[in-house]
Amino acid sequence: MRRTAARLLVVLALLLPLTPTLPAAALSALPPAALPPVALPAAALPAGASPLLVSGWTAPLSTRGRWIVDADGNRFRLKSGNWHGGSGTWNGSGDQADNANHHAGENSNRIPLGLDRAPMASIIAGFAELGLNSIRLQFSNEMIHDSALVPDSAVAANPGLRGKTPLQVYDAVVQALTAAGFAVIINNHTATTRWCCGVDGNERWNTSQSTATWESDWLFMVNRYKSNPRVVGADLYNEVRRNILDDPNWGWGNDHDWFAASQHLGDRILTEANPNLLIVVEGINWTGIPVDGFPHERPTLTPARTLSHTLVVSNKLVYGAHFYGYTGPRHSGATGTGETTDPRYQDLSPTELTSELNRQAFFVSGEDGHFTAPVWISEFGVGGREESAALPRAWFERFVDELIRTDADFAYWPLVGWHTNRTGNGWALLHWDSSGNSMGLYDGDDWRASAWSRLMGATSRTSFVAPGTVWKMLSPDHGDFVASLRMRAAGDWDNGARKAACPDGLRLIGLAHTGNRSLCTSGAPVASGPYEVVYDQRHVTTDWASGYTKYQCPAGHFVTGYAVRGAKLSTVLCTATAQSLGGAVRTLWFDRSDNRGAAQGGDFATGAYKGQCASTEYLAGIAFTTRVGATGTPDALLCRALTP
Repeated sequence: MRRTAARLLVVLALLLPLTPTLPAAALSALPPAALPPVALPAAALPAGASPLLVSGWTAPLSTRGRWIVDADGNRFRLKSGNWHGGSGTWNGSGDQADNANHHAGENSNRIPLGLDRAPMASIIAGFAELGLNSIRLQFSNEMIHDSALVPDSAVAANPGLRGKTPLQVYDAVVQALTAAGFAVIINNHTATTRWCCGVDGNERWNTSQSTATWESDWLFMVNRYKSNPRVVGADLYNEVRRNILDDPNWGWGNDHDWFAASQHLGDRILTEANPNLLIVVEGINWTGIPVDGFPHERPTLTPARTLSHTLVVSNKLVYGAHFYGYTGPRHSGATGTGETTDPRYQDLSPTELTSELNRQAFFVSGEDGHFTAPVWISEFGVGGREESAALPRAWFERFVDELIRTDADFAYWPLVGWHTNRTGNGWALLHWDSSGNSMGLYDGDDWRASAWSRLMGATSRTSFVAPGTVWKMLSPDHGDFVASLRMRAAGDWDNGARKAACPDGLRLIGLAHTGNRSLCTSGAPVASGPYEVVYDQRHVTTDWASGYTKYQCPAGHFVTGYAVRGAKLSTVLCTATAQSLGGAVRTLWFDRSDNRGAAQGGDFATGAYKGQCASTEYLAGIAFTTRVGATGTPDALLCRALTP
């Protein structure tokens, strides 16, 4: 009865208009940017209709510390699944290939799987029955540009989708999911239509295409669904990894720098397309050569501990990570060629598994620092035919324990698969046969059902999340790092220098002696006037650092940014406030050792001396050396009490 009622509700949602219909010939002649976008916001439902299967949340989503929250400030845990296929290929047979691998069904016509065998209503109702509230929906860059119409056989169970391009089918899926109340995170899974994750041209965002094309396609997709508030996130690229020739990196400043690429695109999406989206940045999935004796590993999110993202809308960052039992901290998951003697996750003891997961990912949501953000385990899964395989089964149970322990956001891979005589492909939670007969997780003797019920029924935070202290780092290592929307609009304040500015609403509180990195925090006085760029000592009232050059903000201002030329401080950016500032003043030296007091916010400049004002102070000035032979790097801070 519950399943029948759920499917009836989804049918109501699917009776709403889908994408605008044009003649097939006209569609095939249009470039992707000219294809009609989906135009139905999730709230635009007929009077009296109630097709929602997922309710109780209000878009847009944002973050508060380690939590994702809805527009009312209530925690919204991403209980997600992956509906894959939009990044897959077509083999011309009209059928989906069974595959024991977890990425089964790569022959998907570049559309989400299952539409040839089951009505979209049934598929989405199945998601609701699993207890999901959100869907990670894959696409490839090739899918966006494919103007060929999907064969009728690929949408045989959904005749209303005939005569559409893959992108228009994707539109219809997005619309149906969001009309049913699901939050949708669109995921750039691959560049070409491949399943992932061999040496196939999809290792990096720019392996088989330019970074400019990647960014342009993302802006196109974000703008396409901008009117739909339940499209809540952009998962920028899947499992960034090594190809034959080279590794991706995190912070080197070259064209393989995943940190820089994701930071730049995230800022572009938020400033040029949709400021309401969550920006999901996945860790690096693989570096090195998987051969014993050679360096190799899955860094995942470990680099974020020392170099984290600060987006221009600072409460939109979510970090993503993937874990499967057959892979490991230094194991690619290969069997035979490319396999090493390193342990897989399923080989680890419960204590070892907890330690590795904390090191690679969960520290982001488990500690308070500049890297703190929600962690979305956007892929994990196991085969349903593993009931006799002790290690995979034990790993899945333990991993579910970890998701419960950390109250982490998650997305199971995959949701949709096939069954023949009630034998599925081994990984999906929902299956349909060639006649459209369904088999759900709870319809048979799937051993995963008890673990899934335990995960979905576990105690989880759902309450209001009060805003807390925010820490964000600035890293003008290779170029500008201006995270302030106000300052970006104001223009270039120090032409030729590398500039850094805290996000609006935050204040600079810490600075490194070398390396140019810094730390921002919340609790800033309210910015109420223009910036002032300080490039001399005209505002210095007392000699608070004798023998050093001092840049000091004028009265009624606090420091929110700075500029450097090489290693030398160039200018200080001061923000005006109507609040009364003043109080006790102290000089904080950090040229010969760390001087950070309680050292809150994490290590924002590993290996360098750091100075940090107290949380009850604001930064009013920076002193540095300018004598012959000196480097011009910061040596002391002028810290002043926030209250007069």
